[in-house]
Amino acid sequence: MARTDATVLGAGIVGTSIALQLAKRGMSVALIDRGPIGEETSYGNSGAIEGSTTYPPAFPSSLTALMRVAFKQASDANYHVSFLPQVAPWLLKFRAASRADRILETARLNRPLFARAIPEHETLALESGAARYIRKNGWIKLYRSAQGFAALQPELNLAREFGLPFEVLDPEGARVLEPSLNPVFKHAVFWPNVVSLSNPLAVTRAYAARFSALGGVTLKGDARSLHRSGHGWRVDTEQGPLDTSEAIVALGPWAPDLLEPLGIKLPFGFKRGYHRHYKTESSAPLSRPVIDVAAGYLITPMEQGIRLTTGAEFAARDAAPTPVQFDRLMPRLNELYRLGERADDKTWLGARPCFPDSRPVIGRAPGQKGLWLAVGHAHWGLTLGPVTGRLLGEMMAGELPFCDPTPYAAERFL
Repeated sequence: MARTDATVLGAGIVGTSIALQLAKRGMSVALIDRGPIGEETSYGNSGAIEGSTTYPPAFPSSLTALMRVAFKQASDANYHVSFLPQVAPWLLKFRAASRADRILETARLNRPLFARAIPEHETLALESGAARYIRKNGWIKLYRSAQGFAALQPELNLAREFGLPFEVLDPEGARVLEPSLNPVFKHAVFWPNVVSLSNPLAVTRAYAARFSALGGVTLKGDARSLHRSGHGWRVDTEQGPLDTSEAIVALGPWAPDLLEPLGIKLPFGFKRGYHRHYKTESSAPLSRPVIDVAAGYLITPMEQGIRLTTGAEFAARDAAPTPVQFDRLMPRLNELYRLGERADDKTWLGARPCFPDSRPVIGRAPGQKGLWLAVGHAHWGLTLGPVTGRLLGEMMAGELPFCDPTPYAAERFL
């Protein structure tokens, strides 16, 4: 019977980072997933490490914006009608958490994680030989209306309080940074403290390779087989059963499949998202991520081409793909930037696991000795993977955590 000090369930960027941080602390660690490393939810991100993030996403504040979503005219959101009864309780909690005072509270509570996000990535990237994938040239957010830009002011005020640098630009100022953009917007904000990756999957795999070099073991298995064994836990793998003293759940949107049978019911929601890759026109280069805020999409240069990501779709996690947001956003994108031909033949779909208060759960599982949680990272799995690994590693090793972990405890929902 194989045995480890700790077993991490889920080999996305969060789980891989946790496994690496534990191995760095001298633990014997196994990393288990049913598929290849980094090829599920972690694969389909914007590639941005958002050190400048302050406000979380919020429920639409205007009736006009809400009606556009309701009548399926919005490019930044979509939903399946059949899913509404199931998601309605979560949406009501999300709406309550979107009040101005709650948004500000969330921004302050999440800030310690975002403040350490880039340094923790840089540390792991240097150790893993992945620094070549990192771009330190920020990102640009575009605002097509004066009203949209005016709504940003509370966030900019908080950024000033946090000491986060930014630069407000007019269209020509933005085109100095990205000359290929057409001036169809009124305002732009350049955030220099955002790092982006040219190949997020390669970075996750580099962290996994570093984990292996430190003696970590990667196995294929079904996390749902986790069960009590003596004073610890046992999980079945293709190489046989594995016993472990501590188990860490980092399963992204699949976490409820394991946790609910154990009696741990957390208010998970799922925001599905899509991406496609396009060839770069030689006359329209792009050097950093660009977000068209009102239209709800992002374009960013990657090794695979220009990645185009959509906004959120509220649908059952495993429902069939419905990438209708591309049809809604393409006219606005074509006004702004000239894409080349498709560079892939398949539209990627993933589900972001979200809690209504836009905070992850990081820490012990309630009522289950030796079980730890690192779930619900929403839009920020790539950003917060390494810093989550550090915080959980410090907690599990009995070290002084770099920040108070209380705001991320699962008990806030119980």
